[in-house]
Amino acid sequence: MPGFDQELRECLEVILEVDLPEPEYDAFLFYKHFLGGRNLGLVPVAAPGRFDWPGHWVARVRTLDGDHAVVMFGSPSGPLHDPADAIGGGGTIEEGWLLARLDVRLPIEAARDGELVGTVEAILVAPDAELPLVPVERVEAIAGKGLAGDRYHNGLGTFSGPGRGYQLTLVEAEALEAVDLSWEDARRNVVTRGIALNELVGRRFTIGVVECVGRRLAEPCAHLEKLSRPGILRPLVHRAGLRADILVGGPIATGDTIAASD
Repeated sequence: MPGFDQELRECLEVILEVDLPEPEYDAFLFYKHFLGGRNLGLVPVAAPGRFDWPGHWVARVRTLDGDHAVVMFGSPSGPLHDPADAIGGGGTIEEGWLLARLDVRLPIEAARDGELVGTVEAILVAPDAELPLVPVERVEAIAGKGLAGDRYHNGLGTFSGPGRGYQLTLVEAEALEAVDLSWEDARRNVVTRGIALNELVGRRFTIGVVECVGRRLAEPCAHLEKLSRPGILRPLVHRAGLRADILVGGPIATGDTIAASD
């Protein structure tokens, strides 16, 4: 993992002061997903060459021998960790990212105290992107794939792609009721009741006999607003659900118990 990929890992380790795993696929996408599971995101900087921030951020620096990752710091910013001496060697900053919390109300590491338990209120699937979601009473969850018959299981979802958090989505019935949005228009697979889904980010949990892991928040976006109704994006910020992956498959049915398992 030479060049930018290895240096990106080093830079994130400098900022977070933890050891990070080797990437399992494209390094930048992998670490975005990894950070999402810890309530963190890489926020693009609009004009990185002029960025003025009294804290850490990561720059992609272009030199004659390729791209390199550098930790920048301070106002004005200078290189704090530059393993290839890219800045000193006359490289130019092409891109930049600020490491920030996705939901400022949540801690970076999820709280482990207290019991998290709820139930499955509804299950919905659609065979292809943008097709209407259809409620079902029971469905088979396939480990590493998704729900049988759903677009993400078939690799046909709008956001299907390599990486984590594309197999299963969940949303709280209480959040949908608060904004008067139907289960179908929410475009999530599992509607829950009685459990705080945001607390499952980075945690393992069960739906009946199925074992899952929460990857990151399923934040609303312009695509969801397009398929549901205008103005729905703002009230669903940090309340639009959870993206998860399926570790151990099996049947899921309405009425099943959802519970944190770690």
